Amino acid sequence: MPVVIVTDSSACIPADLVEEYGIVVVPLHVLVGEHDYRDGIDDIDLDGGQVTTSGASPAAMRDAFGEALARSGGDGVLAVHLSREISATWDAARAAADDCLGDVRVVDSRSAGMGLGFPVLEAARAAREGAGLDAVYERAVDAATRVRAYIVVERLDQLRRGGRIGAAAALLGTALSMKPVLHIRDGKLALKEKTRTSTKARARLVDLVVARAGTGPVSLAVHHLDAAGVAEDIARQLAERLSQVDEIFVTDFSAVLGAHVGPGAVGVVLSARDSHSPEQPEPESSTGGDSSTG
Repeated sequence: MPVVIVTDSSACIPADLVEEYGIVVVPLHVLVGEHDYRDGIDDIDLDGGQVTTSGASPAAMRDAFGEALARSGGDGVLAVHLSREISATWDAARAAADDCLGDVRVVDSRSAGMGLGFPVLEAARAAREGAGLDAVYERAVDAATRVRAYIVVERLDQLRRGGRIGAAAALLGTALSMKPVLHIRDGKLALKEKTRTSTKARARLVDLVVARAGTGPVSLAVHHLDAAGVAEDIARQLAERLSQVDEIFVTDFSAVLGAHVGPGAVGVVLSARDSHSPEQPEPESSTGGDSSTG
């Protein structure tokens, strides 16, 4: 039996690919008022009251690993989860892996959304090819180093309340009416650049992805929350401007991510296929901001 891959619901992997590769997805939790919902399983109304989120418990992880180990027939399990800087889910996975009687490896993707999903898919494809656990682990770790994630939100209030971005950056986005472009850097959500309007922010989002992609083959995911038309337009622009797009997904943010980014948010995850291709410099922003790379 092949190595079985486990991840969590923040990966935003399309359901058909989850089924095709037999990926075990552990739900994270969205708490709306007094109700605890399982991300990706229960119907969740994010407008139903005060919203918070929580990671998967060690017990839930042990159950998932037990199922996956039984399916693997002794070949082992690879678990890939969202950044430990964002959620306690990785810690829960590590604790559960230590309690298992089979071989379970755990990878911190240092990202979320398809920034996690692409390493999961890379690992699943390696497993289907017959790679052993060590090789599958290396494929996932390598893929995680080749993803970059960028996001534009309409307001930063929800990210600030959830502790996902600092109060200073939240002030930038509210009091000064700025529309920031954010990115995941060192496993954390950080300010990338400042823009004046949503239109300019989305244009910069596309420019940053194109510059980061260079001329090599890439896979892309465009996430959104209640902004399907905007996401489709961004996907179209990227497909037109990039020379080698292997695959492109347009998906909703999972509920647990949507609870933090808010309605109108759009994000792009870039996964470079060739880790040896030269990286293109990102264009200078006319609006200033953090000039560090993703």
